Amino acid sequence: MPEDRTLRDAVGPVFHAGTMASAVVAAIEEENENVTIVDRGAYVRVLVPARCRVTRAAIERHIGRSIALRPELERIMTSFKGRIDITMDDVTWVSGPLGHERKP
Repeated sequence: MPEDRTLRDAVGPVFHAGTMASAVVAAIEEENENVTIVDRGAYVRVLVPARCRVTRAAIERHIGRSIALRPELERIMTSFKGRIDITMDDVTWVSGPLGHERKP
């Protein structure tokens, strides 16, 4: 993975590989620009410059069913880079303090 400034400032989750992870990754790719995916077989790392956001609705479209965002995400997310904010409707990872995100 190249170590340029964009990836040094990147944020995002690391997931155990599987069906739910694939749906979340697809939703992240749909809702963000400049997404880098690092697939290591057993786990998948997602990196987005400065701010990564994904909505429950987008994940549900990709998984094909309703989900309880926090518990289902916590079950597959082994790690993340940045600061995280989880609500009932979305998850945001940022490189700076929450509420003061740097916009891409």
